Amino acid sequence: MSLVELIARADARGLAASGLACLDRCLPLLDGDDEALRPLWATLADEPGRDWAQGLTQVRDKLAGPYATGEDEAVLLARRMLAAAPAACSGPALRTWADACSVASLRIHRLLDPAADAAPEAAVPREGGTAGLPPLVAAELRRQTGVLELLAGRGAAGLRPALEVSTEGRRVLRAVVSRRARGRG
Repeated sequence: MSLVELIARADARGLAASGLACLDRCLPLLDGDDEALRPLWATLADEPGRDWAQGLTQVRDKLAGPYATGEDEAVLLARRMLAAAPAACSGPALRTWADACSVASLRIHRLLDPAADAAPEAAVPREGGTAGLPPLVAAELRRQTGVLELLAGRGAAGLRPALEVSTEGRRVLRAVVSRRARGRG
């Protein structure tokens, strides 16, 4: 099943986890520590999103950045993912957010992949497989699909493995961001 189909079929927990996982993997761009999104992950364990709004407020306060002029596109996309998170962990806004996070995260990975064409018109196909995609982008596409499959198949029991998938992706992106900063410095 394609990523687009998985998002279309996901329930509220799956959508929230999908968007949150995309944001979690992009934390290195926001200078967030590895535990920054824990309050939101925790809200998904019981009744999906019962304390989501409160957790979202805490996370936004913790990750509030300076919004400096001249921030590169990858950082701006990550900031927009966080800013666009819906206050309610339900309804059509959640699906819209999860889909937008998917697109933004793939775009971020394309921008940061040294093997990728970072041109704006170079969209990542979410309907097919990973053939022909740059390595960082292909891995992100697999992670997004994996998170949604875990939640669809296991419900709340899929949260821990989904978080592990996200943590692995965050470590990879942190290394890429670090190499990129050394190259600029």
